Amino acid sequence: MAAERGSRREQLRVQPGKRRPEPEPERELEPEPEKPSLLCNPAPNHNDGSDSGLSDSEESVFSGLEDSGTDSSEDVEEEDRSSCCKGEGSKEETSEEQAQSHAPCLMTEMAGVSCRDEYAEDSSDEEDIRNTVGNVPLEWYEDFPHVGYDLDGRRIYKPLRTRDELDQFLDKMDDPDFWRTVKDRMTGHDLRLTDEQVALVHRLQRGQFGDVSFNPYEPAVDFFSGDIMIHPVTNRPADKRSFIPSLVEKEKVSRMVHAIKMGWIQPRRPRHPTPRFYDLWAQEDPNAVLGRHKMHVPAPKLALPGHAESYNPPPEYLPTEEERLAWAQQEPGERKLNFLPRKFPSLRAVPAYGRFIQERFERCLDLYLCPRQRKMRVNVDPEDLIPRLPRPRDLQPFPTCQALVYRGHSDLVRCLSVSPGGQWLVSGSDDGSLRLWEVATARCMKTVPVGGVVRSVAWNPNPNICLVAAAMDDAVLLLNPALGDRLLAGSTDQLLSSFTPPEEPALQPARWVEALEEEHPRGLRLRICHDKPVTQVTWHGRGDYLAVVLATPGHTQVLIHQLSRRRSQSPFRRSHGQVQRVAFHPTRPFLFVASQRSVRVYHLLRQELTKKLMPNCKWVSSLAVHPAGDNIICGSYDSKLVWFDLDLSTKPYKVLRHHRKALRAVAFHPRYPLFASGSDDGSIIVCHGMVYNDLLQNPLLVPVKVLKGHVLTRDLGVLDVAFHPTQPWVFSSGADGTVRLFT
Repeated sequence: MAAERGSRREQLRVQPGKRRPEPEPERELEPEPEKPSLLCNPAPNHNDGSDSGLSDSEESVFSGLEDSGTDSSEDVEEEDRSSCCKGEGSKEETSEEQAQSHAPCLMTEMAGVSCRDEYAEDSSDEEDIRNTVGNVPLEWYEDFPHVGYDLDGRRIYKPLRTRDELDQFLDKMDDPDFWRTVKDRMTGHDLRLTDEQVALVHRLQRGQFGDVSFNPYEPAVDFFSGDIMIHPVTNRPADKRSFIPSLVEKEKVSRMVHAIKMGWIQPRRPRHPTPRFYDLWAQEDPNAVLGRHKMHVPAPKLALPGHAESYNPPPEYLPTEEERLAWAQQEPGERKLNFLPRKFPSLRAVPAYGRFIQERFERCLDLYLCPRQRKMRVNVDPEDLIPRLPRPRDLQPFPTCQALVYRGHSDLVRCLSVSPGGQWLVSGSDDGSLRLWEVATARCMKTVPVGGVVRSVAWNPNPNICLVAAAMDDAVLLLNPALGDRLLAGSTDQLLSSFTPPEEPALQPARWVEALEEEHPRGLRLRICHDKPVTQVTWHGRGDYLAVVLATPGHTQVLIHQLSRRRSQSPFRRSHGQVQRVAFHPTRPFLFVASQRSVRVYHLLRQELTKKLMPNCKWVSSLAVHPAGDNIICGSYDSKLVWFDLDLSTKPYKVLRHHRKALRAVAFHPRYPLFASGSDDGSIIVCHGMVYNDLLQNPLLVPVKVLKGHVLTRDLGVLDVAFHPTQPWVFSSGADGTVRLFT
C-alpha cells in the first residue's frame, strides 16, 4: 500500500514542464513499521563528535516552527527523553537517525496508552483525558513544539507535519473514511468519527435534539390538580412593606396632580356612542353650495329613437348595397349607427333584436356607474395668471408723443448723442457729415463734412470738456463743436494744446495725428488712426478714456485710448469671438464686452475676468448699462431684449419679446427709471425699469409706451436711441434720414 501511494505521489509530483526536485542525501525514505512499538528508542548521545545542532529530522519534530532560542527548553526536552527511555538503551534495532526521528511520536503514543489504561473509568467532563493542560487557550502553544502535558507532567509533542496538500489529496482519494476524519485540537492527532458521532452531527445540523430517545412532544404533566383546595400552597405572612404607603408612588401621584392643575394633562372625554350604520347624507346642509339637491346628478337617459329605428323607415333611410358593404368594413367604433335599418311589411314580421341583452346591460351600467357627486371644475381666469402690474398712468413721467423732427440728412442716420447739459445734439449719417442740432428748436447749428460714413458718435460726458468723438472709416475724429459757452470751448482747446510729446515715442496700436490748420474752422482737433474700420466709440464717465471697437478678428478688436497722455493700449491678449459692443461701468473699473453670444465683465485694475453673462441670444446687437451699474440690458437681432441683474445671476433676469424685428439700439435714462429699445419694425418701446435699493427686491419691469414715427426704408427702422440727460425725453434716429424727439 505504501509503495503504491509512493508511486502515485511521484506521478503527481513530476509534471511536464516542471523540474523534478533532487533527493536530499541526508534524508532517505525508510520503511515505516506497520505496528509502532510502545518502547522508546535510546536517546541520542550528545557527547560524541556529531553536530550539536538540530538535524532535518529533529526540525520536523517542531512542525516546521523555528527554534524558540532558549537553552532551558532544549535541556528539559533532553531530560524528558532520557528519563522516558531509561533502562531501554540496550536495544539497537534501529539506527540513531531513526531513534531521533521517531522518539517524540512513540513517546506521545505511550503516554496516551498509559492514560487510557489508568483512567479508563474516569467520569470527568474533559474532551480528552490524555492532555491535562487544563482550561488554557491552545493558541498559547503555537510557538512551542508541544501541545500540552500528560498526567505525569511530561510534554505531549505535536505530531509530524511533513504532510503537504498533495498528501492530503492522496489520502482523500485512497482513504474511504477521509470524510469522517477530524483533527483533535487538544492533541493534534486525526480522529475517525464513529457512526454514532456522525449521526449526532447530522441531527445537530438539522436542528434536532442530540439524544435520539428524547421526545420533545411528550404530553404535559398536570402537576397541580384541578380541585380547589381549602388551604393555600404557602402560608407565608405578608411583608411589612405591603402595609406602608410607597414614597415613590406618592411622588408620582403628586407630579401627576401638579400636571393636571397646570393643564399639561387633559382628562379623557367620554366618547359618544355612535351607531354603526347611519345615513351618509343626513348631515348635508340643503342650503349649502354643495347641498344634496344642488349636487344631484340625474342618471343619463337614452336617446329617443329616430326614423332609422322604425320597422318601416322612409326610403331615404334605407342603405344601398354599397353603403352596406362600407358599413360592414368599418370598425364598430367608427360606425354612425350600430345597426342597419331594415323595412318590414308589418310590426308582426319584426324579428327579435339580437343586441337586446347587451344594450340592457349597458343601460344598467349607466345607472350603476352614474356619479353621485358633481366634480367642481377649477375655473381659472387667464387674467389671474398674469402678474399684477401697475398702471402706466401711475408710472409717469415717460415720453408719450412725438414733439420735434430734425431734418437735414440725405441718407440714413446711424448714430446720435446728446451733450451733458442736454442743450445740443449731434448726429452722424451715411451722407458723410456730422450735424449739430439745438434740442429745443430742432435747428441745425453746424454741419461738419467728414468724407465718409459716420458709424458712431459720442459726446464727452464730462461737462467741463466740449468734445465729440466720431468713428469714421478707420479713424476716430475728435471735434470741438464750439457751441454754447466760449470759455468752455477755449479751455478744451487749451487742454488739447498743452500736451507735450515724449522724447521716445512708445510703440502703440494706434497713431495720434494733429488736425491741419485748414481743418480747425470745422472743429476738428485730433485724429486717431487705426489699421481697421472702427464700428463703435464710447467714453468713460470721467471723460479722459474712450474705448473703440474695430472690425477685425483677433485680440486687437478693443482698444482703449487716454486723451490726456495720447496713449493707446490693447487690454486683451486673446479673442473670445467677434466683439459687438463695449461699455464702461459708471462708477467702478469694469469693462463690459459684448460678443455675439455672451457678455464678459472685466476688472481693469486686476486685469481679470469677473463674470460671463449668457444672454441666450443668437446675435447681440447693442448694450447699455444702468446708471447704478448693477443691471445691464442687451438687444439682439432675434428681437429679444434681455435684462441682467449682476447681483442675481449670470442668466437673464427677464427676456422681453415685444418687438417683431431685430433690435438695433437700447438705452437707459441717467435719472429716471426708464429704458428704451429701437427696432427695425420702426417702433420705440419705452419701459419702466425700477431698480430698488433693497437687494431682496427684484427690479420691476413694465412696458409703458410704444412710440412710432419713423418710416421703414430699405427694411430698416430705428437705428439708434438716446435719452435726454435731465428730461424724460427720448431721441431716435432712423433709416428715413430724420432724428425725432419724443416727449
